[in-house]
Amino acid sequence: MVPVFWENPELISLRRLPMHAVPHGDRLELDGTWQFELLERADGEPTGTWREIQVPGAWTMQDTFDKPHYTNVQMPFAGNPPHVPELNPTGIYERTFELPARWAGRRIVLQVGAAESLLVARVNGRDVGLSKDSHLAAEFDVTEVVQPGINTIHLRVIKWSDATFIEDQDEWWHGGITRPVFLYATGPVYLAEIRAIGGLAADLSTGTLEFRAEVEFAGVEPQPGWIVETTIGAPDGADAPLLSVNEEAVVTDHGPDGTTLAQRTVVARHAYGGQMTDDEANVEWPALERRLARPLDGLVGWRREIPDVRAWSAEVPALYPVVVRLRAPGGEVVEEASLRIGFRRVEVRGLELLLNGRAVLLYGVNRHDFDQFNGRSPSRDSIRADLVQMKQFGFNAVRTSHYPNDPALVELCDELGLYVVSEADIESHAFWASLCEDPAYLGAWLSRVSRMAIRDKNHPSIILWSLGNESGYGDNHDAAAGWLRRYDPSRPLHYEGAIRFEWWSAQTASDITCPMYPPIEGIVAHATNGTQLHPLIMCEYSHAMGNSNGTLAEYWDAIEATPGLQGGFIWEWWDHGLVQRLPDGTTRWAYGGDFGDEPNDGNFCLDGLVFPDRRPKPALWEHRHLAAPVRISGSAADLAAGRVTIANRQDVRSLDWLAATWDLAAESGTLASGDVELPAIGPGTSATVALAGWPDAARLAGTEAWLTLRFRTPAELAWAQAGFEV
Repeated sequence: MVPVFWENPELISLRRLPMHAVPHGDRLELDGTWQFELLERADGEPTGTWREIQVPGAWTMQDTFDKPHYTNVQMPFAGNPPHVPELNPTGIYERTFELPARWAGRRIVLQVGAAESLLVARVNGRDVGLSKDSHLAAEFDVTEVVQPGINTIHLRVIKWSDATFIEDQDEWWHGGITRPVFLYATGPVYLAEIRAIGGLAADLSTGTLEFRAEVEFAGVEPQPGWIVETTIGAPDGADAPLLSVNEEAVVTDHGPDGTTLAQRTVVARHAYGGQMTDDEANVEWPALERRLARPLDGLVGWRREIPDVRAWSAEVPALYPVVVRLRAPGGEVVEEASLRIGFRRVEVRGLELLLNGRAVLLYGVNRHDFDQFNGRSPSRDSIRADLVQMKQFGFNAVRTSHYPNDPALVELCDELGLYVVSEADIESHAFWASLCEDPAYLGAWLSRVSRMAIRDKNHPSIILWSLGNESGYGDNHDAAAGWLRRYDPSRPLHYEGAIRFEWWSAQTASDITCPMYPPIEGIVAHATNGTQLHPLIMCEYSHAMGNSNGTLAEYWDAIEATPGLQGGFIWEWWDHGLVQRLPDGTTRWAYGGDFGDEPNDGNFCLDGLVFPDRRPKPALWEHRHLAAPVRISGSAADLAAGRVTIANRQDVRSLDWLAATWDLAAESGTLASGDVELPAIGPGTSATVALAGWPDAARLAGTEAWLTLRFRTPAELAWAQAGFEV
């Protein structure tokens, strides 16, 4: 018996296009009001009883019979993979669109940004594809099914499927289309992929760029003469480009491979490392390699070095604009794509994770895509507000728990300056030890890890790839790790499941020892007992529920005092309270069980550093103090004379980006205030500075007072204060 497609883990997609990182710009946005019907079964047929619904947005938050459901580890229904309940809410979405006249003769693609958990797409009554993966986009070529004038899109979204068992991620279960939907158009010859990963050479000042573009010939015979023109601009917007490269796309002669004896001799010499003439090495061998190991038609690849670049870091997020143009053999530009890259170097050396040659402490936090009103569709402005507030409170890193977040997140982390641990959409918590070994799920593991990396590889903010969360450790992880190491050797790998029971073991799947909620004495003991093999960065610690952040200072005392410890990621950013309207018209923040959802895990989803409206909790203020970019101290004699010692705790910048003021207060009120002239105090150094306008000692005799220094910047992203009694 052939299983139905929603209970077939080997079937991960049908006619879904490969993931890519090309921002195709000729778009028709389809967000807004759609016609909608919610069925009770995956195989149900629509009745034509339509209502309106907003896309993007979960149907569970839009007044349907299917309500939000919260569980942590347990599944929301009984049974074993891959079987799901017959009562399986299934949304039918429809809308029409008018095909732009300018798109006549062009290739047309439908993108659905995210659908939970299984998507079947149909256009004008014809099936165009299927996709499983609730947190990455699915694209389908609809060129042959669209028509001039009015067209109809029909999307079937099935809530429960075999994929649900690997999306068990300690958050609300929703259903629906939760990211934007749009169409885009290209010519029949188009940019199919762009790889532009910036690095730093060993001197940490020379930028390296590994570039690869793939030109696709859709329905036309590949022809030589297509040029990929790549221009890298300066980060300050200067007109003169730093680098411009024009390369012809490869079009291979697909004739027979016959070679002469002399040519086979050149091949053999190259293989065993024999001596070759300059002509053999630089002319004959490249031509033979292209002939015998035929590259992809349309491929362009090169590596260049750029001297004296500004390195990207969370403190100085220097971004370089890159413009990629595809030129036809006649010279006209048929497509143009713009992106921004950063030059940085990420490596593990000994017991340290080095960023641009320096061991950086990670003040991290875990983050879900969350919105108190629509469930899981935050706007770009909302995501930006998250990141700005994180920086204001001292965080320099975010983990995308437990799936690739909205694409805006990594774009904004590039721009604002936060390090990212990018995590694949894999968590099989309820079946922790089994699905990671199940070959039926091998394709899903590889697909989710590879699609994440292909989408986000060009973002400098991503410093670690994570293979998922709380899914045991098995063959499927090693297969995914092997693919990822080959695809992107520029970033180390992270996976807590591989080290959970043996921090000291040699690893194939994780370059980081990344435990969850370890005791302070445990991390210190591991770093000092001679068993540590990798940098230790806690992927989750200090669970932010109730008053459980109470040992933040003790954790950071241990981290700062112990080599081999490099910080961690607090669980988590948000309280996941959903706005629920009650019968009397009032609203409240609801948690597990408040929607009649059974089984549930109660208020365990209310475990964030901020409330659902982003108001900070007390622990956030403590974190800001612990992670402040400056610390002040002073002896009694210094303070009497109006001097303090200021230490710069940053990794890259001096303190000249800050403006400082001071005030001295007692119970009776403010005694005095003034400015502080900050010298260029370099990272990791300190200096003694004078407090302008400090009162004479006689005025302060016998007074208990509190001195506060405030360090501000004109930008919105960071400010800090430090104080102590005098």
